[in-house]
Amino acid sequence: MSIKQGVQRLYYIPKISRWTKGIGAELPNEYKKFWKEWKLQQPAAVHYIKKEGIYERNEKTEEVFSVQNVPLPLIYPKEIDDGIWGGEAIVQGFKKKGKFKRRVPHFWIPTLKKSVLYSEVLDTYMRVVVTERALRLIHENYGFDHYLLKTPACDLRSLLALKLKRQILIALADKTLYPNDPTKHAEVYAKYEQYLSAYTREEIEWYGLTYKEACKKWIKLHEKQPQPLKIQYRSELIAKLKENKIKEAENVDVVSPQETSSWLNKLNPFSKSPKTK
Repeated sequence: MSIKQGVQRLYYIPKISRWTKGIGAELPNEYKKFWKEWKLQQPAAVHYIKKEGIYERNEKTEEVFSVQNVPLPLIYPKEIDDGIWGGEAIVQGFKKKGKFKRRVPHFWIPTLKKSVLYSEVLDTYMRVVVTERALRLIHENYGFDHYLLKTPACDLRSLLALKLKRQILIALADKTLYPNDPTKHAEVYAKYEQYLSAYTREEIEWYGLTYKEACKKWIKLHEKQPQPLKIQYRSELIAKLKENKIKEAENVDVVSPQETSSWLNKLNPFSKSPKTK
């Protein structure tokens, strides 16, 4: 390492993020894997045509340029979480209405419609707001469940689609689909079990959760149940009695109220002795 690199590293201050401090730093890697798929992975090109390769050539001027795939600025409103938009969003840009007129800001909004979708794994019909592209992708993938299971989280985007995908994965992993119909259960499970190979059961458990939901889940799993004071006092009393070599307390290990009351009554001279016939 050179002196310049050492000086730069000396004055380097790591950026604090939600993953380096607080509960976010303690979240399991299974959730961080989902977060990368949802928020950091590059989604598929929807509003522009992606060019392949590194360089392209202008046929007229024969100049060679580097390929630049720059995504369009998109807006994801909160309403997207209540529907399935198929990767579409609101496109922000400018529109020029005439040759001698100034351009004005314009927003291109996808056409939304209500449609009924059917999940074969969950055996449920649902009325959802969708776009034309979402319906086309569902038909191209031969069903709603195939579309959700094949599509990564960055392309599904909406919380509704992610929650449904999580429910489908849990039903497949736990084999809880069609509990009253063994024939249908075996048929549907054989049809979709191929998608389970991409996830572990622990990853499925954390899949589709928002950051806030993941933090609440982690807190609930690691919170300590408050211990009643009477149990604490019983434990302290048993320890002191054992130190003083009290005969009745030598073989007592359980501190539950039901079991400790039996031998404590023996030490209590005012307790009523059981009646014998």
